[in-house]
Amino acid sequence: MSFSLTYQPFGAHAVLICWPNIIDSDVRKDIQIFEAKILNKFSEHILETVIAYSSLILFFHEDAVVCDLISPLKDLYIAPGENQKKEYHIWKIPVCYKPQFGMDIEGLAKEKGYTLPEVIAMHTAPLYEVYFIGFLPGFPYLGGLDSRLATTRLEIPRMAVPKGAVAIGGNQTGVYPSESPGGWHIIGNTPLSFFDINASVPSFLTAGDKLKFIPINEKEYHQIAALQKENSYEIESEMYHD
Repeated sequence: MSFSLTYQPFGAHAVLICWPNIIDSDVRKDIQIFEAKILNKFSEHILETVIAYSSLILFFHEDAVVCDLISPLKDLYIAPGENQKKEYHIWKIPVCYKPQFGMDIEGLAKEKGYTLPEVIAMHTAPLYEVYFIGFLPGFPYLGGLDSRLATTRLEIPRMAVPKGAVAIGGNQTGVYPSESPGGWHIIGNTPLSFFDINASVPSFLTAGDKLKFIPINEKEYHQIAALQKENSYEIESEMYHD
């Protein structure tokens, strides 16, 4: 599947490539396929690539002439490429949805007219897709939230959202990898670390991975947190191919 893309300089040494402005799995896959083709063709010229829901930014070395690269990029997009299967993980993420961990879950349930068990069931039912990592190191932007849980962001963002907070903002859900300001509704907390600067792989999630939230009780939360602190907890996951 191919899309109608736009290409434009993004500063002096970068190119912004945009897909249709939607949250869509086929768009996410196409972005990653094109990114792989670009890195294979122009790797010696590129400093960094950044993926978002419907865009890809290419940062080039200073000696690159950005305007001269747009035409070759357009040609590369429509050129046939190898049909390579991409590996991805399905990660099982334990979450405690008790109100002491999810300070907004009772208010969200009341606003939507559901019970707490119904909200938890709706949030844990989907298999979420990781579209990209952003906002904070390790913060996953996920697709797949049940539309019945979509809600407007807080009018006044909190100055400090706890590390591990599982939250909903608009039609998205995500996990705060560290304490930070934030305006999403907090419905639970995971004891897992989504970003560890000292680890060989600081963020275990990558774009294209899938994520399943698993409800746990308070006792299980503290048990996993203790194991995580000792670096002895192995996150459950399964490997698949696109």
